[in-house]
Amino acid sequence: MTGLIGPTIMLVFAIGFIWVWCVDRRHLHSAILAVACACFGLALLSQVMQWPAGIGPNALFSGFLYTLAVVLASVGILRRAGKRLGFAFGVLLIAAIMISLWYFAYVQPNLLARIYVQNFGYGAILLLVALRILPSRNTGRADHVLFWVLLAFALHFFPRTLLTAKRSLPTLAMAPGDSLFWQTLQLSLSVMGAALALTVLATILTDVMKELRQDRDLDGLTGVLNRRGFEETADRHLKSRRRAPLALIVCDLDHFKQINDTLGHHVGDAALKAFGNMLRKCARSSDIVGRIGGEEFALLLPHTDLAGARDLAERLRSALSSNTHSIHQRDVRLSASFGVALKNADDNLATLLMRADRHLYDAKQAGRDQIVSDPAPPSYDSDTGAAPSSPAPST
Repeated sequence: MTGLIGPTIMLVFAIGFIWVWCVDRRHLHSAILAVACACFGLALLSQVMQWPAGIGPNALFSGFLYTLAVVLASVGILRRAGKRLGFAFGVLLIAAIMISLWYFAYVQPNLLARIYVQNFGYGAILLLVALRILPSRNTGRADHVLFWVLLAFALHFFPRTLLTAKRSLPTLAMAPGDSLFWQTLQLSLSVMGAALALTVLATILTDVMKELRQDRDLDGLTGVLNRRGFEETADRHLKSRRRAPLALIVCDLDHFKQINDTLGHHVGDAALKAFGNMLRKCARSSDIVGRIGGEEFALLLPHTDLAGARDLAERLRSALSSNTHSIHQRDVRLSASFGVALKNADDNLATLLMRADRHLYDAKQAGRDQIVSDPAPPSYDSDTGAAPSSPAPST
């Protein structure tokens, strides 16, 4: 009965991967990994039950399932990392191992040779996969854990095989269940295989949770952060960078209700999407862009002084109002008003937004298509030791 532990564990993980795929069909690699776990469990079961009977048939059948499991696991892990294992290359790997197993099962029967082909082959394949997903400093903790667990699983094939196979199976045609090699094989594959499957499953669940948070925090129409996502991200940024200069731009499309009423909501939505795209394209990787109201957007600009923020706002205003925008086969004129505020030492996000909103209201009252900002601070004085800030990005 103990021989059924490994197959049962793999079946449980297969169900887990299938469940994740059913929850979020974007993760096709989860379904691929489910099949890999199922093949791995069936291979273990085939050897435990000695089915099909006979050395050759059992070696080829279980060998095919093991090899398919390793290749599919490689495909799934690489797909999750945004990389690919070519179909032709995968077929070639399976064919090379299966031909070798057939040769050492029927043409020149040799148990040790079959063991070396499978274990060294699987170890080499998984080692290459581990090296291809080598994480960088910017990748998350889950990616680092997955890399090290996969690397350990790949490397364990070599010492385990060298230390147990030749010593306990010198002349046998089939590994007996009480041999050191067989017992070590079952233990290592069950424990380390389960550890790898658990790590991959946990990593994919982390991906799913991250994507769900992104879906929750993104505005579906414009692709920028929604108000909740903007406020949470901006608030974290303000708390972590108290001394760095930082500016906030709040902008609002002018006469948006008129666009909706006269041209239709589909044109209004397209106008919002076009404006959101403009904001995203002009933003640096460190900037935070969000849609915080119906037609109101905000840009948080780290390391940007008031002059830099005003310069960016002017370029956005000019680019929007000086061009005719083709929306749903209509030429539409768009403009926006801007409020710009520079973070003071005692500002939090709420007070900064309130001041920028007040400037935006003043810009609307002044006739729209305007920019109103905080008063310009004193000019840079070298005796103060204050560092100049970075300029805002260009459009």
